[in-house]
Amino acid sequence: MKRTHKITLALGLTSILALTACGSGDSSADGGDEAKVLHVGATGQSYPFAYKEGDKLQGFDVEVIEHVADKIGYDVDWTLMEFSGVMGQLQAGKLDTVANQVAVTDERKELYDFSDTYSYAGTQIVVAEDNDEINGLEDLAGKEVAAVLGSNHAKNLESKDPDGKINIRTYETQEGTLNDVALGRVDAYVNGRSVLLAQLELNDLPLKLVGDPIVYEEVGFPFSKENAELREDVNQALEELRADGTLSELSEKYFKDDVTEPISEEQE
Repeated sequence: MKRTHKITLALGLTSILALTACGSGDSSADGGDEAKVLHVGATGQSYPFAYKEGDKLQGFDVEVIEHVADKIGYDVDWTLMEFSGVMGQLQAGKLDTVANQVAVTDERKELYDFSDTYSYAGTQIVVAEDNDEINGLEDLAGKEVAAVLGSNHAKNLESKDPDGKINIRTYETQEGTLNDVALGRVDAYVNGRSVLLAQLELNDLPLKLVGDPIVYEEVGFPFSKENAELREDVNQALEELRADGTLSELSEKYFKDDVTEPISEEQE
């Protein structure tokens, strides 16, 4: 049976507190035929993971969690706001999970228990197509490299440059970064490998990925540590979606590549 999906758009923390019902508290049925509801957060601005096109919310992470919900018999209630906001609402128990490429980190594992990995990411370097000087991390010393301020990828780049040899130029958002690389305003840019694959496919810019990802990351759905039963149900659904090829099909749809398998040198 096809489940229903509702979107709640919240512009800030005050709004979300007023508009969003308790997450984990009502994600199980109260008996009878009443639908179970899975409260999921996303930004609605993260192409190609969770973004809006017109009034429609779509993306790789969106479709994965909606397929999961269908398998376990839940309706999806989406709440959209900035990333820090949805993660805060998850921690406060107002959401069941977040479907927005949440990387599994040691810091986050102290707060949440993650589902099984459903995709793999890596901080990847992209350069102009005619750039033969930069072929990997070791070639970035003395170069100007773009990164989004506060992103995992900016932090990953900084962690690989303890002596400060890379000139890191931070941007408030992703907008304009790829164009600046193509136009030679910066020498390189770092972002997630999967999102770069999708953006290069979409924008048809003279750019290329170089080297191995400088940091590998696993991506999962975070749950509160009190929500173990729901997390196990989600894991079972993910296992079925992997086995029947659905995860790979969704990945090819959005990335023209299989990001549901660990990154290997053969993928470069």
